[in-house]
Amino acid sequence: MTQSPYRWNDYEPAIIKQHSIAKHDVLREYLVAYLQTLVNNPGQDTISVTLVDGFAGGGLYIHERTKQLVPGSPFIFLEAAKEAQALLSLDRKKPLHFNLDYFFVEKERAACEFLSKSLADRGYQDRIGQDIRVLHGTFESHYPQILKFIKAKNPIVGRSIFLLDQYGYKDVPTPQIRQIFEKLPRAEVILTFAVDAFINFASDSPATARQLKRLDIPDLLRGRTFQDIKSNEKDVRLYIQSCMYEALVKSCGARYFTVFFIRTTGHGDYWLVHLSQHHRARDVMTTVHWNNNNHFIHYGGAGLNMFRALGYTARDDAEFTGQGELGFCFDEVASNASVHTLATQIAPVVYERKDGISFGELFARHCNSSPADSSRYRMAIEKLIEHKELIVLGEKGERRKRASTIKERDVLKVSGQTILWPFSTSL
Repeated sequence: MTQSPYRWNDYEPAIIKQHSIAKHDVLREYLVAYLQTLVNNPGQDTISVTLVDGFAGGGLYIHERTKQLVPGSPFIFLEAAKEAQALLSLDRKKPLHFNLDYFFVEKERAACEFLSKSLADRGYQDRIGQDIRVLHGTFESHYPQILKFIKAKNPIVGRSIFLLDQYGYKDVPTPQIRQIFEKLPRAEVILTFAVDAFINFASDSPATARQLKRLDIPDLLRGRTFQDIKSNEKDVRLYIQSCMYEALVKSCGARYFTVFFIRTTGHGDYWLVHLSQHHRARDVMTTVHWNNNNHFIHYGGAGLNMFRALGYTARDDAEFTGQGELGFCFDEVASNASVHTLATQIAPVVYERKDGISFGELFARHCNSSPADSSRYRMAIEKLIEHKELIVLGEKGERRKRASTIKERDVLKVSGQTILWPFSTSL
């Protein structure tokens, strides 16, 4: 994080609030899970990734309530990598080498100096300038050299994670995010956006127009004015959120995404957005949201078309109806609702495919529009198998009966249809 209200000096760290701690918990869990997914076989001997913190802050905070010292995102990057390496080394005969590089970028000089000192004090002094690079300045000024480094290190896929945890909403570099995805096919971006702060600021003023131009979404309201929306929409805040979520994701250029609120003491007021080019990355992040259900919420539906279900998407062909009062909290009630709703929606999708559809294709096509992770998709399909609405076939024609056995290449078909096996295997 950077700029006010976070302040570091020579003597003490900045103060951090509980909802930011929750965000850091998710970051840590995601990084550990992500790094473990990069090992595809027991013979693999190297993991090569670059981790970039574009708004790094001073590295350490004081918890506002407990007054304890807590790590910021740079140390979470370093600690998560160490944890993942330990987990991946269990029961492994061949040592696994981590080829990791870290870029910690910070605009505020005092915070940057505090970060360098904190890293040195905690045993990282010899690595600064080697695999750890602390860069003073804005992310926008440094990202070209960072992209060049990643491209040279990993020319084919550019495997990397960019954390862009800006304070507020004004510094979201959407054109730069687009370039990241254009040049690095396996890059991922974790972005925060203070959507409520933006709504409080937004008006039909030149200042708002300049901000929308900077975000590269000048036609956010599709020709309407803020005054028109405030005069005619039942829920102004939700309507603008709906426009913003869709425009922001489109401007960033990612194929897969999650856009969920970080819960604060009141109404969720900012998004934690995960952007990637592969559905497996989206699945890992969604699972992390389910594992941290006390911290996240969204205000859409439980199944497919989660945003449109409650009028969350401001599409021209969708009626805007407003959000649920309590929201979707990623708890047991929400899980049961997701499985039940998906079970009613997946069968029609499969029925439209005469030759069936693989589980991997089904999930990849629809995961952006659902709060469910792949395990809940599988649970919904298991219900359809039990009710004899679907059959699921493995590569050798074997029938799956349990969620835990369903694989990406398994084919879903409506029960009673003629089977046209896509893998040239006779039944």
